[in-house]
Amino acid sequence: MQILIGFFVALAMGLTGIGGGSFTVPALVLLVELPASMAVGTAFVYAGLMRLIAAPFYLAARHFHARYLWLLLRGAIPGLLIGTLLLRMLSGSAKNPVVVIVLGLLLAGSSSISFAPKVQYPAFAQRNSKWLPWLALPIGVEAGFSSAGAGALGTVLLLNFSEMTPPQVVGTDLLFGLVLAVIGSAFHWEFGSISGTVLVRLLEGGVPGVVLGCIMARWVPSKKLKFAIATIAIIAGLQLVWTGSRRLLGEHSTAAAAGLNRVGDPPSHQ
Repeated sequence: MQILIGFFVALAMGLTGIGGGSFTVPALVLLVELPASMAVGTAFVYAGLMRLIAAPFYLAARHFHARYLWLLLRGAIPGLLIGTLLLRMLSGSAKNPVVVIVLGLLLAGSSSISFAPKVQYPAFAQRNSKWLPWLALPIGVEAGFSSAGAGALGTVLLLNFSEMTPPQVVGTDLLFGLVLAVIGSAFHWEFGSISGTVLVRLLEGGVPGVVLGCIMARWVPSKKLKFAIATIAIIAGLQLVWTGSRRLLGEHSTAAAAGLNRVGDPPSHQ
């Protein structure tokens, strides 16, 4: 199961350049039953390694904008640390349903960005470049908390608010996501929120999957495929919300029943 998850997630990443955390986290929580924080950390390392393999395929024929990349990273890296710390603080209980619900909402929300209408303002980045780090800060927070969002949100930001061509956006955003994945992996590794056993199995399927996806990318209509992947990711995120909500209601019901039992117990006699 874990090898198959790794293969199909990596295949989607190779074909479109997106989908790493949006697929991997729900799969690890719902199918492998990893705690949410460990699923995020494992997905971060996995997605980073897959992007590292995919980067040469995408950057070979594309350029990137070094200045905009630096400005985005200035805001996103602090946000990445904030998001990672928030996840760690909320994950006091190994299977905290609130974390699962928030993860689902973030993953569904970031994936739905793919369907947002374009707001073309290409002169914004040139005239207001000092704002780019602040716009990238929440992207970093979401990436640190859920391991997803950097690809979809970064692409939307650069396409709508910079003068870059689509190939430059792809190259810049790929490097942006790659740097965040490497740094985020280091954060999660430091906090010990990574399952080495699951990671190895994901990589066993992921390495051939991402290579195959990158080779097939030139013949596959990536725009239509991105919409399909975004739709599946939204459904997976909503499934996390449903699962977390059921767990939360179950905990409340158990606590309420325990309280009634305590009230109904006969008084003890000394």
